[in-house]
Parts: sequence; structure tokens; C-alpha cells
Amino acid sequence: MAAPGGRAEPPQLDDYGCGYAVSRPLYSELAFQQQRERRLQERRTLRDSLARSCSCSRKRAFGVLKALLPILDWLPKYRVKEWLLSDVISGVSTGLVGTLQGMAYALLAAVPVQYGLYSAFFPILTYFVFGTSRHISVGPFPVVSLMVGSVVLSMAPDDHFLVPSGNGSALNATALDAGTRDAARVLIASTLTLLVGIIQLVFGGLQIGFIVRYLADPLVGGFTTAAAFQVLVSQLKIVLNVSTKNYNGILSIIYTLIEIFENVGDTNIADFIAGLLTIVICMAVKELNDRFKHRIPVPIPIEVIVTIIATAISYGANLEKNYNAGIVKSIPSGFLPPVLPSVGLFSDMLAASFSIAVVAYAIAVSVGKVYATKHDYVIDGNQEFIAFGISNVFSGFFSCFVATTALSRTAVQESTGGKTQVAGIISAVIVLVAIVALGKLLEPLQKSVLAAVVIANLKGMFMQVCDVPRLWRQNKTDAVIWVFTCILSIILGLDLGLLAGLLFGLLTVVLRVQFPSWNGLGRVPSTDIYKSITHYKNLEEPEGVKILRFSSPIFYGNVDGFKKCVKSTVGFDAIRVYNKRLKALRRIQKLIKKGQLRATKNGIISDIGSSNNAFEPDEDVEEPEELDIPTKEIEIQVDWNSELPVKVNVPKVPIHSLVLDCGAVSFLDVVGVKSLRMIVKEFQRIDVNVYFALLQDDVLEKMEQCGFFDDNIRKDRFFLTVHDAILYLQNQVKSREGQDSLLETITLIQDCKDPLELMKAEINEEELDVQDEAMRRLAS
Repeated sequence: MAAPGGRAEPPQLDDYGCGYAVSRPLYSELAFQQQRERRLQERRTLRDSLARSCSCSRKRAFGVLKALLPILDWLPKYRVKEWLLSDVISGVSTGLVGTLQGMAYALLAAVPVQYGLYSAFFPILTYFVFGTSRHISVGPFPVVSLMVGSVVLSMAPDDHFLVPSGNGSALNATALDAGTRDAARVLIASTLTLLVGIIQLVFGGLQIGFIVRYLADPLVGGFTTAAAFQVLVSQLKIVLNVSTKNYNGILSIIYTLIEIFENVGDTNIADFIAGLLTIVICMAVKELNDRFKHRIPVPIPIEVIVTIIATAISYGANLEKNYNAGIVKSIPSGFLPPVLPSVGLFSDMLAASFSIAVVAYAIAVSVGKVYATKHDYVIDGNQEFIAFGISNVFSGFFSCFVATTALSRTAVQESTGGKTQVAGIISAVIVLVAIVALGKLLEPLQKSVLAAVVIANLKGMFMQVCDVPRLWRQNKTDAVIWVFTCILSIILGLDLGLLAGLLFGLLTVVLRVQFPSWNGLGRVPSTDIYKSITHYKNLEEPEGVKILRFSSPIFYGNVDGFKKCVKSTVGFDAIRVYNKRLKALRRIQKLIKKGQLRATKNGIISDIGSSNNAFEPDEDVEEPEELDIPTKEIEIQVDWNSELPVKVNVPKVPIHSLVLDCGAVSFLDVVGVKSLRMIVKEFQRIDVNVYFALLQDDVLEKMEQCGFFDDNIRKDRFFLTVHDAILYLQNQVKSREGQDSLLETITLIQDCKDPLELMKAEINEEELDVQDEAMRRLAS
């Protein structure tokens, strides 16, 4: 136990009590492929693939049919005795909530409330047949309803339906033709629903359900929080019963807020009190439902209870007449006949329909996956696109607006014991009863109560703000995506905000790939484990070798970053080293031509009596002449790490090999392969060999296809592991040290910087040699 004020001792590590020793040959890729035969990969032509996909058998046909109609898979397995009662209870509870939410969300979609009931009924019928989730409750959702309402209000604002007033009390007096306006808005909403359904069907048919993966959780969180704020503002004016213009586009939410506060003095007290009480009561009871959900068998349907009480009070006190309260008024009973949407409006709503289609799908699949994981089954993303596409196309002919799923409604369906979509059908029956029989009874209901129900259901989305500090601690990039998407969605609107957030999220991915992490590696002593020398202490770096791990694909977008990582690891620029060496050799050649230096088998020396001008300053101007071989008789190799006879600042190269750990390189493109080849050539010119380790087979195959290998770059430079490469290099060093004859490396004036002194020393050595020879002859 740590002493007070002292440092706590590190936790005791588990002693696994075992180790392992492996003895195997050292493998390069070439040696491994020669010893281990690769499996031949079957490559199908496009014709073969089409023929296989179009082939048909009874088993295949039935499998395709079950994939398109999931009901054929789960309904025959339905356990009537075990599940039916639970589904009935769940369906009744969900239906009551769905009825009220459908009416409330119709206000967001800017259509009369009865169309919200239709939208809570028709989509369930088709999803029951085509959907793969057992638990989601299909119907309106506030975010999607608000996006629909934005399109509806932009295409059918109140200003388009002003007609001359018939009372003649004022010149140029106008009145709003509400009936014509509502009919136009319903047509626009149903047409948008049809178009969204078509887009979802196309996406499902093309098997691009993966598109939802690009809507990351931080992006969805920021977007839905911004949408909740937009919903709050849109319902606030209904709760206060103040009139505002219908703003759309950039900063529309700000303009709406400003006008609400300007007209706050016109607030209807009856509506405000009813709305405020509804919000407080609903949120309090929902909190009790969450806190005691393990003790309460069925959540208290507080929205239904509040609606019934509010309707009774409004009817008994005649709030519309006595306090000028805004009520629902006419709710026709029964259904309207199917209507063909206006296809001519498609061009005006095409851009918005794409964002609505993707958002509606993303919300449904995200919620569906949560409950699928909880109950151990799988949902098919592409089939969900098809299911919601069919549901929206079907609903579009019955004057509905876009359907997805609602979090709160789905939570009710699952928490009350719902097992399958049979619960969804039961909930549709409850909505049907409301459409047929309860319309007249709900006419006295105040609109502020419905708006308050919407606001009370936004708590979960607003609580997502609490995720930002956690995201900031875990991943700052994700936190920035959340905040950026939320702010832009509030300022620009939901459609442009979603697009901006998506592009920003993709930009962060590009930047993270373009500037990936990299590490120089060292070996844990007496092991084959290599870790970052930046992050760990007491690691061994092999002498004369640098090891680089690059944790990203290598492609056209990050090849420059990869080159910078290589330079930082080795500590020099291979191109600059080569150019400086060429410059030094040109200087030496120039001095040899002038007779100031002479090449011999013992090195380069100055002629006797010549002035020593070899130490010329390192000027930046390069000699334009080509580099020739200094002598034809003697091949000279310069030790570039020693002192040179000319003052050219040639960077030292302390390594003879570079090992690239490519285990995290998942793919290469043509530019990446070309850049790797260029790097290898640049290092070979300065006598540094480049080796590769841990390449994946498909990456190696791509290098072969792109012509990476030649006589100088062979597969024996590629190794299965980093340790294989290091052992190979160590063996190469030992074999070179054991050779008796080495190629002589001549350094100009290693021991003496003055060529004249060197010449005198050589003359003295020759004289001593002559004297020694004479003495030997006399002795003999």
C-alpha cells in the first residue's frame, strides 16, 4: 500500500508462467514461395459471373424469395403460445403512442393532423412483409418530419395562397385560403414520399446499403441534436400560439427565433399553460418510466393520458371560444381514396429527397441494429433499403409523409415485450381504430398539447450534447465532427448541414490517411518483438540499420508524406546526399585534370611543387560538365564518411540498410508503387539497400503487376517478418567481415590534410624500402 503523499506502486502484472521458442529457417518472400506452393486463385470472367448469378434452381429461387420477403422466413417459425400475448400488449401500447405521435409530427411536416395518422398506419403494412427488423416501430420521426416540412413550406408558403378578402372593409385586403393551401401541401408531401421511396428502392437494388457507414455516429449525433433544436423552435411558436413567417434556407432558424421573441407579447396564455404543463408532466413521467422500468411491467402511456385530459378540459371549458386557443378542429373520419402524386414536382425536390432518403434509412438501420444486437439476430441493410422504399412508395399514394422509425416508439414496443412485427400490426390496428372512430372526439384538442408532446420527446436527442466531452477525451477529431455538423445544420438548415458534415467527416478521413502515424522501430532485447523507439525505452537499434513502420496505405494522396517519414527516420535526404557526392567528384575530377591531384593505386595525391588548391569553398553553383571516370586504369571508391580533399559539405550516411515494415499497408496504387521504386533507386545510388517486411500477398501482387521488380530490385529483399530481415542483414555483415580480401576504399588525405606532406611521407617510405632491400642483400 502506498504511503501518504507517495507515488502509487504500478499494478502487479500477471505472470503467465510460460514462454515459447521457435526454430525455423530465415524466410524471404522468394524462399517462402519456393517452399510453400501458393493456391491458384480462380479468376472468373464477367461472363462467368453473370452466368452464375443468373443461374436458377429451386433452392436458389426459394432463397432469393425469402431474402426479398423476409416474412416467409420468420412467420412460419412464429411461436404463437409464447409470443402472441406479448406482441398484443406491446402492439396496443405502441399503437396508442403512435396515434398521438403521428398527429403531433404532422405539425412538423406542415400538413393537417389526420395525415399524421395515415403516416402512422400505411407504412407498417408493407414493412411487416419486407422488413428484417423484429422490433422497430415504423412511422413518422420528428427529424425526418421536419425535413419534409422544410420542403413543403419552401414549395407552398402561405404567401402563395392569399386571396382577396370578400368583406370589403379595406382596400387590397387579402385572406389565407387554408383549404387550398393544405391540399397543395399534402400533395407535395406525398409526392416527396414517393420520390424518397423510389430513391431508396434504387439504392437497395444496387446493393449500396453500405452508404450509411459514411454517416458516422458523431455526425449523426450532431445532426440529430441540431434537428432537435430546429424542432424545438418550430414547435415553440405553436406552444405560444404566435404567428411567424415561414422561413427556409440559411439562418432560417435564427430569423424564426427573432420573430418569435418580437411577437412574444401576443402569446396565448391558455395555450402556453397547457403546453408547459404537458411538457413538465410528460418529461417527469418518462423519467419515472426509465428509472423504474424493471418494476413497471408496461410504461405509463403519459402522452395518451395527457391528451385525453387536455381534450376533455378544452371541450368542457370551450377554450377556443373563451380564450381563442388554437385547436385541431376538423379531423375527418375514415380514409381518403388513393391519389396519384404529382410527378412533375420531382425536379423541384430531387436534391432534398436524397438527403431525406439517406437520413430516414440511417435512423432506421441504426435503431434496428441496436435491438438486433440485443436480441441476437441480424438485419440486412440492403433489404432495409428495399423495405422502406416499398413502404414509402406505397404510402405516397395514400397522402402520407416519409416514414422511418422513432426511437421512443421503438423503445415502447421492445420494452413492453414485443417479439416480432406482429406487434407492429397490432399497433396499426389501434391507429386504424383512431382513424375510423376517434377523429371527432379529438377535434377540441389544443395544438399546443401536440407540440408539447413533440418537445417532451426531444429529451433524448438533446442529451446527446453530453457526449461531446467524452468524445473530446477519446478522439478529438470525432468531437470536432459532432460540433461542426451540429452548428452547420443549425445555421445552413438540415439538408445543407448534413452535406457539410458528411464532407467534413470525409475530409478528416482523407487528412488522417494523408498524414498517418509512423514510427522508427527498435528490438526488445533477446526477442523478435519490434516496438516504437519513441514510445518505449531500452530498445536496441541494429547497427547501421533503420526500421520504419508506416501505418497507412501508400497512394497518390500520401506519397509525399511517406517520403518525409523516410527522411525523418534515416536522418538525411538521399537525393541531396547523391547530388553533394556528384559535386565533390566533379571537384576532384577538375583538380586531376589541372594536375593538382593524381590518382594512384594508393589513393589520390598532389603533384610535387604544385600549389594545394584542393580545398576550394563549397559554392552553390554546380559545374555544368558531366562527371567522367577520373582514371581508366584505377577504380576509386571514396569513403564518404571520412574527410574529403575538397570542401564540399557531403552529409554523412551512418546506415547501410533501411527496413520498411509494411504490415499496416493495406493497398498500393500505381503512384505508390512508382514512388517506392524511386525511393529504392535513390538509396541504392548512395550504397544503402532497402528491404521490405510483412507485405500482404495482394500488395505484393500489385507490385508485380506494376513492374516493381527488375534485376536490381528482387524478391529476395522482401521478408516475412522484420526479424527475418534483421537476421539476414546481420549475417551479411558477418560474412563481409570474414572475407580476407576487400575492395580497398580510398579516402583522400585521411591522416593528413596537406597533399605535399603526404607526398614527402611516401617518398621517405620509398627510401626506407630501398635501404632495407640493400641491407638484406649484404646480409645474404
